[in-house]
Amino acid sequence: MINVSKLYCGAASGSDGLRYGAARTSAEQPATPRAAALRRPVVVWNVTRSCNLRCLHCYSDSEARRYEGELTFEEGAAFLRDLAAFEVPAVLFSGGEPLVRRDLFELVGYARSLGLRPTLSTNGTLITPEVAARIVRTGFTYVGVSLDGIGEVNDRFRGVSGAFQRALAAFHNLKAVGQRVGLRLTLNRHNVENLHRIFDLIELEGIDRACFYHLVPSGRGRSIVGDVLSPAETRAAVDVILERAADFHRRGLGKEILTVDNHVDGVYAYLRLRAEGSPRAEEVLRLLRWNGGGLYSSGVGIADVDFLGNVHADQFWMHYSFGNVRRRPFSQIWMDTSDPLMAGLKDRRPRLTGRCAACRWLDACGGALRVRAELATGDPWAPDPGCYLADAEIGLAPPAAPPAGPAGAPASNAASTAAPSSRA
Repeated sequence: MINVSKLYCGAASGSDGLRYGAARTSAEQPATPRAAALRRPVVVWNVTRSCNLRCLHCYSDSEARRYEGELTFEEGAAFLRDLAAFEVPAVLFSGGEPLVRRDLFELVGYARSLGLRPTLSTNGTLITPEVAARIVRTGFTYVGVSLDGIGEVNDRFRGVSGAFQRALAAFHNLKAVGQRVGLRLTLNRHNVENLHRIFDLIELEGIDRACFYHLVPSGRGRSIVGDVLSPAETRAAVDVILERAADFHRRGLGKEILTVDNHVDGVYAYLRLRAEGSPRAEEVLRLLRWNGGGLYSSGVGIADVDFLGNVHADQFWMHYSFGNVRRRPFSQIWMDTSDPLMAGLKDRRPRLTGRCAACRWLDACGGALRVRAELATGDPWAPDPGCYLADAEIGLAPPAAPPAGPAGAPASNAASTAAPSSRA
């Protein structure tokens, strides 16, 4: 994750210690690791594959039906005990739609009793006032509700009419009981024109946090690879995110805005700050280098365990498993580097090739998302096709003359070698 509010705007965040090495300010926040490479993973647990929606980009290819073989409560409890002993910073209960699992709240309550920090990733359509109250009582530290556009845009992407209104009701119900809640949106060609309206919604509804995910075409998402934004479209979308986050910060609204699944965003934010003459630019670069980006993400700082108990490098890598928690504890599987992919993910720098290997920002971006490279090329060490920086921006070509146009507003596309646009 790239914390735009922290990096671009200078706002403090409760997760700064985990991401950027800053000291934590409360016991509810994860402990600060001595170095990014020593991080324990945030574990995404897909507690069920079943889902009441049929989203176009679903990495688990879920449907509204029962799937056999889910971890039982007893198996899940043993898994959670191992995570607690392993001192993971958080467990993200996901799916499918986790709220369709009947013993979800018992599992989360047990996780809390072990000292784990549970968060919830949900489509929100099942969160009635009664469910919202139970979510608060159970002790979720955070609830992320997925929304992929406004109105019919969201419903088409999520495969069910009325999903937008039900998700909107979820925000209302969760806010009414005091639950910290955020919006999760996957950027794609269906919704990118809705971005300003999404930010307006965040302000109108008093939503605390928003995570903007770059589309990774895995699972069912492989069928919509054509909906992945082009480099120019991505830059334009990130410009909107940076500018609206900066506007929230200037007005003291206290929103936490993040982007996910593309560490290039951090470098892009730094380049914009530098182009704007911000005195914070070099401090931001230092924070990005401490974090390491992709160097310490999948296989190090993020993990996924699917509903069958299979362990993956992240939730988009479900086609490759390192083992199963029914047969070996997660902690043992995670630290076992006898698997070549796990060994590579824990020491990926010498394996990276092409633009990523030669990039001047490798220490800050870390080669971004390895599964996106693997899905696109079959090679997990190939350049990440999600990189939208020009060759000149990463040190592979001399900078071109700035294009004609207003001062301080160079073209914003991957073919351009000018600095990022500076409109904030």
